[in-house]
Amino acid sequence: MVHNPETIQECIEKARQRLYQIANSHMELMHPEVIRQSMILDELINEYNKAIRLNGKTPRDKSPGMR
Repeated sequence: MVHNPETIQECIEKARQRLYQIANSHMELMHPEVIRQSMILDELINEYNKAIRLNGKTPRDKSPGMR
């Protein structure tokens, strides 16, 4: 399912913040919950990249893959 790139960006930001929270609470990057959230974030970034390819344009404000 492909969504609007801007909508996906919002989801990416929420997932990234959640990843930070989980990583900070467990203090271990290899913890299963950290890995699971990282995989969710990866999938959202892949969905974003697919939407960009299909729409042929990028939002001007920021790219979620690089920070």
